[in-house]
Amino acid sequence: MSLRLSYTLLAPFYDLVVEPALRAARRASLAALPADGHGLVLVNGVGTGLDVPLLPRDHRYVGLDLTRAMLARSVRRAGKHEFSVVQGDSLALPFRDASFDHAVMHLILAVVPDPARALMETARVVRPGGAILVLDKFLRRGQRAPLRRLLNPVAARLATRLDVVFEDLLPRVPGLRVIGDEAAFAGGWFRRIRLERL
Repeated sequence: MSLRLSYTLLAPFYDLVVEPALRAARRASLAALPADGHGLVLVNGVGTGLDVPLLPRDHRYVGLDLTRAMLARSVRRAGKHEFSVVQGDSLALPFRDASFDHAVMHLILAVVPDPARALMETARVVRPGGAILVLDKFLRRGQRAPLRRLLNPVAARLATRLDVVFEDLLPRVPGLRVIGDEAAFAGGWFRRIRLERL
């Protein structure tokens, strides 16, 4: 099943499963965006827009997602935010280099088929000095996690990968520095990572 079809089918149910469990983790991650800034922020993999009501008001936002069904839901959450949407692929972002001040990547790196490429594309469109805020589920290097690894082939075909190791992605994306890395949920399986574009 393609990623586009999976998330088109999941769109009506996504919020019921994901929103309550990760609301606090999303809020904590987004708190790292400058509250008094007036920047342009990419929300890469905006999904149904669960992040949108939690975003600081002073910035302008562009939400990107692969599916129209998800984007339609995200627009409804915009409220007073300056928020526009673009249908596109995280692996080939339709933006010029250094066109955003910051980027948010919540629950996208474990979804896309090539997470290193998605991170590289996001780094490409963020200006030097900008932040990339990541929230996702990651295995640690060398972590056994036999159940997750066993379920990964099925989970990856339906919605999300369970075997992504962030420490294996980072060396493939030059020009990023880790500013913060904290456990966010589920005993540290989900992590909040703050990166700076050098």
